Amino acid sequence: MSIRENLAANLRRLSKDHASVSAVCRELHINRTQFERYLQGQTVPNKATAKLICDYFRIDEAELYQDPGAPEPAMRGLPPVSESLFNQMIRPPSPSIAGGTYFTYFSIPGRLDLLMRSVTFVRREAELVTFRRVTGWSERQGSTWARARGNHYGVAISRLNWIYFSGINRRQTGEPSLISVQWAPISEPVLMGKAMLLTEAGPAFVSVIMRRDIANIQARDAISMAHVISLDDAGVDQLVVSLTRDGLG
Repeated sequence: MSIRENLAANLRRLSKDHASVSAVCRELHINRTQFERYLQGQTVPNKATAKLICDYFRIDEAELYQDPGAPEPAMRGLPPVSESLFNQMIRPPSPSIAGGTYFTYFSIPGRLDLLMRSVTFVRREAELVTFRRVTGWSERQGSTWARARGNHYGVAISRLNWIYFSGINRRQTGEPSLISVQWAPISEPVLMGKAMLLTEAGPAFVSVIMRRDIANIQARDAISMAHVISLDDAGVDQLVVSLTRDGLG
């Protein structure tokens, strides 16, 4: 494949992890028509634009132009210490959670009537569990936590009957987040626990509830639901509302 074809294939792959190509263009401040030319293999970006794209997707320039069919080393580029830490994180036991889409609800400090609803896409590859969590793509300007939009990627691990979701925000803020949850002792399959994440006021320790989507909502539609919600909204999951009001979430 040519460099332009490699670029097009890699950009299409990277863009699939985002809400839409239009959203990527808005985040990058790149003209949609120009970006489409990259996606179609018609041209390649200049050095400055390539750096902008690489910084956004958190890759190096070599990865942007590499053959997408080339095998990748599992631990490419990691120094020995980082490799050792990573291996410690993902060692057995594997988290007892199935792959799929999970709506994730966070309490909002000082607002007992509201929740922040995110969507978490969990992926299992044998014993390795990874995730992507999207927050606030469709918030209205001026709404609570309008600047708390997130696009977190990370790994899920299991220790002492708790599942830990450890991730990094791939937006410019780049902050880490940590969620620790366990299956609630009720008949419904619900994960409950605590989360440490970034809010408008700084890092906060909040309650969290995770529940798998069983309606098979399309990813794009699920992402559009990732914003602040009111407990009085009739369309909100009533089990989540009940757990929150009972102080269990």
